[in-house]
Amino acid sequence: MDLSELRPNVEYGDPAVALPNEILRSVVGSGVHGIAIPGTDDHDEMGVYVEPPEYVLGVVEHRQDYVWRTQPEGVRSGHGDTDLVLYSLRKYLRLAIKGNPTALLPLFAPAESVVLVTPLGEELRSLRSSFLSRAAAERFLGYMHSQHERMLGQSKRNVPNRPELIAQYGWDVKYGSHALRLAYQGHELAGSGHLTLPMPDDQRERVLSVKRGEVPREEVSAQITDLESQVRALLDDNRSPLPEFADANRIGEWAVDAQRRHWGW
Repeated sequence: MDLSELRPNVEYGDPAVALPNEILRSVVGSGVHGIAIPGTDDHDEMGVYVEPPEYVLGVVEHRQDYVWRTQPEGVRSGHGDTDLVLYSLRKYLRLAIKGNPTALLPLFAPAESVVLVTPLGEELRSLRSSFLSRAAAERFLGYMHSQHERMLGQSKRNVPNRPELIAQYGWDVKYGSHALRLAYQGHELAGSGHLTLPMPDDQRERVLSVKRGEVPREEVSAQITDLESQVRALLDDNRSPLPEFADANRIGEWAVDAQRRHWGW
């Protein structure tokens, strides 16, 4: 018997606070990018909820997220599993303003990938352009670097590869697909000031071919490096249409008003 079957699934945070106060939730991960392979990928969702006023204004600290996973602690998610994370509005905005690539996804997810949205959630999504910045493009490059290093087996962090992929392809093609996706998206972000979801067809097919192990690692690495140099040139030569930082003032003003309205103040 698999011992994980005897262990409870992961659940952190207070569902009684998070779930009734959600304003936005969408599919994230491979599904929203259009690069899920049937029968292999898990299902990831991310959402946002408004905390009660005593959490925001009081002196007692509370968790600012709610996490639920099908699998027990320490067990990697696989096909058929669900990973859900809900962030308080305050925590979510901090992540998105910094340009966290995953946190930006609910803002740009297409309608078919939106699981839940309230009028406040629609307002938040309408602010999507205010979150984009050169700092966000830099964050995409940072995450891309991390995945690229892991793909090449050069990461200094103790991050396990997927042994089944190593056995089948000789390298971790999933890290390669993540790195290439981030490179494409960082290039689009820096060049056009936008993020297309799901990915454009040609890019999506290329990432899928990497994920299926159809492209040699050296070729994937060279393409990632080339895209990175293009992004670097856009940013360093001041040719990106993006502002240096997100419009935190506009976002903050909306957040104060949104929380007041949610509380009925």
